[in-house]
Amino acid sequence: MSSGRGRCLGFGRCRRDPGDHGAARAASRPRSSARSRVRFWVKYRQNGRTIKESTESTRESDAKKLLRLREGTVAEGRLVIPRASKVTVRDLADHLTNEYAANQRRSGERLRFSLAHLLPVFGVRRAVHVTAAEIDAYKAQRLAEGAANATINRELAALKRMYSLAVQGERIPSGPHIAMLRESNTRSGFFERDQFEAIRRRLPEEIRPVVTFAYVTGWRTQSEVLTLQWRQIDFDAGTVRLDPGTTKNGEGRMFVMTPELRECLLAQRAITEKYQREHDKIVSHVFHRASQPIKSFRNAWKTACAYLGLTGRIPHDFRRTAVRNLERAGVSRSTAMKMTGHKTEAVYRRYAIVSEQDLREAATKLALYGKGVKDQLFAGR
Repeated sequence: MSSGRGRCLGFGRCRRDPGDHGAARAASRPRSSARSRVRFWVKYRQNGRTIKESTESTRESDAKKLLRLREGTVAEGRLVIPRASKVTVRDLADHLTNEYAANQRRSGERLRFSLAHLLPVFGVRRAVHVTAAEIDAYKAQRLAEGAANATINRELAALKRMYSLAVQGERIPSGPHIAMLRESNTRSGFFERDQFEAIRRRLPEEIRPVVTFAYVTGWRTQSEVLTLQWRQIDFDAGTVRLDPGTTKNGEGRMFVMTPELRECLLAQRAITEKYQREHDKIVSHVFHRASQPIKSFRNAWKTACAYLGLTGRIPHDFRRTAVRNLERAGVSRSTAMKMTGHKTEAVYRRYAIVSEQDLREAATKLALYGKGVKDQLFAGR
C-alpha cells in the first residue's frame, strides 16, 4: 500500500514546500487579524483514494504532525478514518438504537435500561478516547451501587455492540477491550404448587390468568404471554400458537391445552366477550385491563411476593417451574423443549431444577434400595 505524498493546505492559496517532505505552507503570510481564522488541512492517499482532513488548528506545526501520523498509519496498512475523533459514545448509542428499531429486536426495553446507565458516564466522551481502564472503573462504580454482575454485563454487552457496529461501519478504527464480569448469580427459583396458588390469590384479578398461563406453559411472560391475541387460540383444536418471528429464537410454537389451561382461557374468553357486548368494542388481546393490553404488573407482583415472604422471586421463575414439572411428569426432553421454546439442551438443563422435595424423594428411594439389599443379605445367611 502506498502512502503517497501529502501536503498541508492553508485557508487561501497554497503551495508545496519541497523541504517539508509532503507538507506545504501558505504562499503568503496572512495578516495578523486574519491569522486566527486560518485552518490547515492535510491531504494523503490511501488505497488509491485521496483523503483531505481538517486539522482544526491554525498552526502549521500541528498540520505537519498530523500528516506524519496519517502517513505512518497508512504505511502500516491500518485504516485511517479522518473524523473518528469527532464521534462520541452517544453517537454510537444512537446508531445502536436505530439498528434495534430497524431489525425489530425485542430487547429494546433492556437496551434503554442499559443506556440510561451508560450514557451519563460515557455519552459525551469521544468514542476513540474511552479506555479499558475507564470501563473497569465503570464496573466498579456499578457494583458499588448494588447492581448485579448479570445486570452490568448486559450494559457492557450494549457498549460492546456499539463499538462493533461503529468499527464495521468504519466510523472508528477500533474500540477498547471490554471484559465481562463473571456471573455467579444465576437464578434458581421455582414455585411449588402451594406457593403458586398463594401468590395468585394475592394478585389483582386481571393478572391471575396471566400467571396461571405462565405456570402451566413456561412461556416468557413479557414477550410471549402478555402479547398473546385471541387469533392464536384455537379452542376446537385445543391449541395455543406463537407465530414464527415473534419468539426469542424466531421459531413458531404450539402448546396443547391442559385441562387447567383450557379452563383458564375459557374463563378469560367469557370475561372478554362480556366486555365487548357492554362496550361494543373488539378486544384482540387475551390478557387485558378494560380492553387495553397489560404491559407490566411489576408493582403488584412485588407487593404480593413481599406479603408472602417470597422476596426476590420473579415471573420468569414460572419458566423454570414448568421445565421442572415437565421433567417430573416424564415428558421426553425433545417434546418438552418444543413446548417451552428452549432451543438448546444446555439451556433446558440449566432450568431443570431439583427441589428439596426431589432430593428427599431420591433419599427415600435410596433408603428403600439399601434396605432391600440388606434384607437379601440376612435372608442368605
